Amino acid sequence: MPRFSLKLLAGGLLLVPAILVRADVVPQGQPDFRTAIAQGASSIVLDIDNDSLLMNRNDGLYSSGARLTQQYALGTLGNGLVTYGWSIGHAMYTASDIKLPPAQVRAPDHPYAAWLYGGVFREVRRIDGAYSKLGFDLGCLGPCAGGEWAQTKLHRLINQPLPQGWSRQVKNEFGAVLYADVAPARWTLQPWLDLQPSVQGRFGNIFTDATATLTLRAGILGDLPAAPAQLLYLTLGARAVGRDASLQGGYFSSGNPHTVRPQRLVAQAEAGLQWVRPPFALQAAIVRRSNEIRDLPADAGAQSFVRLQLVYSP
Repeated sequence: MPRFSLKLLAGGLLLVPAILVRADVVPQGQPDFRTAIAQGASSIVLDIDNDSLLMNRNDGLYSSGARLTQQYALGTLGNGLVTYGWSIGHAMYTASDIKLPPAQVRAPDHPYAAWLYGGVFREVRRIDGAYSKLGFDLGCLGPCAGGEWAQTKLHRLINQPLPQGWSRQVKNEFGAVLYADVAPARWTLQPWLDLQPSVQGRFGNIFTDATATLTLRAGILGDLPAAPAQLLYLTLGARAVGRDASLQGGYFSSGNPHTVRPQRLVAQAEAGLQWVRPPFALQAAIVRRSNEIRDLPADAGAQSFVRLQLVYSP
């Protein structure tokens, strides 16, 4: 493994205990998972990423992602609102042109890959906007994730070109990913404007990376997670990549038919809107991500896609 990856892996390990001991963000005496399920306020969250939603019929690279989450919140925000939950998700990655036959999909084009996973998480939020989240996912990368079946069925349904290259996708590998997300503060610039820094990290044999982001929000902000809100936001981020199995193949697998080298630094901008009127919430954004493949020209590897989040809190 490259020396850079080893340093990032060590950083990911150090990040987890740092989150757990943050007494000012994670208060003591929190409820456990069973208490939250029995007594907490439940929410169902659906997250969707898809480049086809831009209506340009141009599918490729990070082709789509979907995640369904069930979560339970308990407590008061002033003393620490604790949320436990579980999620299942699926992500698909393809060549830049899905109409290419397998023999024409060569480096530095993106390999075909799918990641099917499920996991649990725990999040703590305070009234000043500070939060911490820790989670763990288990899943499968490769044919076992059903990427070919899912994308073919979807494209037939929406009358888009069928993918041709799934026969040369990365090989099967079971994976585990530990992840964390921490925001130490939120700065109020005006009653209608605030700014929040955050850091995220993932550690595992599928994804290992570290990300720093800065989010600017403007509008009716709503201090509480379920408070009415109408706002616009802009998030800028930079991600340092140690490992990305969707590009490199699984850490423990060998003989993958087609892999590429990842860019070690990836930039991303997300601009969108958020609308909250309990029991519903909607978030919609356009994401612009820089090239993730080292040997692919920057203009060919950059990508835009739509990001949606729907929340129902009965």
